Amino acid sequence: MPKPSVIATAITALVLSACASNIAVAAIPVYGFVVKNTYPHDPRAFTQGLFFRDGQLFETTGITGRSSLRRLDLKTGKVLQQADLPPNVFGEGSTAVGNNILGLTWQSKIGYVFDAKTFTMKGKFPYEGEGWGLASDAKSVYMSDGSASIRVLDPASLKEVRRVQVTAEGKPIDSLNELEIVNGELYANVWGTDLIARIDPGSGKVTGWIDLTNLLPREQRGTSSADAVLNGIAYDGKHRKLYVTGKFWPKLFEIELVRFEGR
Repeated sequence: MPKPSVIATAITALVLSACASNIAVAAIPVYGFVVKNTYPHDPRAFTQGLFFRDGQLFETTGITGRSSLRRLDLKTGKVLQQADLPPNVFGEGSTAVGNNILGLTWQSKIGYVFDAKTFTMKGKFPYEGEGWGLASDAKSVYMSDGSASIRVLDPASLKEVRRVQVTAEGKPIDSLNELEIVNGELYANVWGTDLIARIDPGSGKVTGWIDLTNLLPREQRGTSSADAVLNGIAYDGKHRKLYVTGKFWPKLFEIELVRFEGR
């Protein structure tokens, strides 16, 4: 687990990347981590979405011409099932809704609906702007677009019903990327940082920071690509286990959160 001294540096990086100044974090808890297990992950996977459904791990990957939906073997990292997206789109986040899997694209303004078992493409849905991350619960689908806003979609029609502004101590936090619902909270990777924001999906307020500095140092990522950043959050609700990875990362981690004392 990283030492508390890294927190200030991580929060500063967040402030710079999100273009938000003077964020007050004293009242917001900060969590570190303990690695419980480490698993292989395809180092060629530009991870955009990561989630569990019925005890199985799914992932969507990006890059035009290489984007896909995958079902993975957790222990080996092997791809058990795959459906490629059209070669002219850049795949983004994903989530399961009922018997379907939804997947976004970056700038094509279109999402795809796949059958969760067969991976057959069943339909498409439109949206304005960019698509980044997706997550869902029993009532809503949550979508990020790289800004400080989270779009809330109707799970049946996939039409936007409202937006939630994400703030920390009143300051907007943008660059929100991959999303996951964890025990009623919305977890969001902050793109380009080693931080995950814990968000109240109703109010948009950040209720905690997860600092994953040194989970996988850059020199251990096996690539010099600047894109090899933290991105990918999956929660196995049945077993209450939290998993994270990154773009082009050779490893996927099961972690346990530990709150830093005094934060």
